[in-house]
Amino acid sequence: MSSDPVLPTDDDVDAFLAADAAGADATLLTVDAVLAAALPGATRRLWRGTFWGGTSQAIVGYGDTVQPRPRGGEVAWFLLGLARQKAHVSLYVNAAEGREYLSRSYASRLAATPGAVKAGAAALTFRDVDALDLEALGTLARHAGRIQPYS
Repeated sequence: MSSDPVLPTDDDVDAFLAADAAGADATLLTVDAVLAAALPGATRRLWRGTFWGGTSQAIVGYGDTVQPRPRGGEVAWFLLGLARQKAHVSLYVNAAEGREYLSRSYASRLAATPGAVKAGAAALTFRDVDALDLEALGTLARHAGRIQPYS
């Protein structure tokens, strides 16, 4: 197992999303379009490496930021991140209002049907694009773009 940290790459995000859509469905392409439109001027880059749980990840990150680490120091990171997992899609939300991650406060608004979106501390998971209210997703992204990362 690789121990390379998740870092930004120069890989082509559009090519990555097109390959994902060819192998699965258009969920990442559709969500990407909403996030990119809601965050005009924000960086959009592909991050790759080994995530905390030891899994290899490819994450489309929106908005470069620096996030404090729980035990001190800082790490270059992204404000929002989008990744396909084996059984679901993850949307990482590294923005908070006070001490509450936006992922928790928006989860119920994002669900097209009750329970379609699950919220963790800084991540939302959903099956596919049909699980999402895309208008609420745009609102979440714009809100995240106006505030600071969780600290």
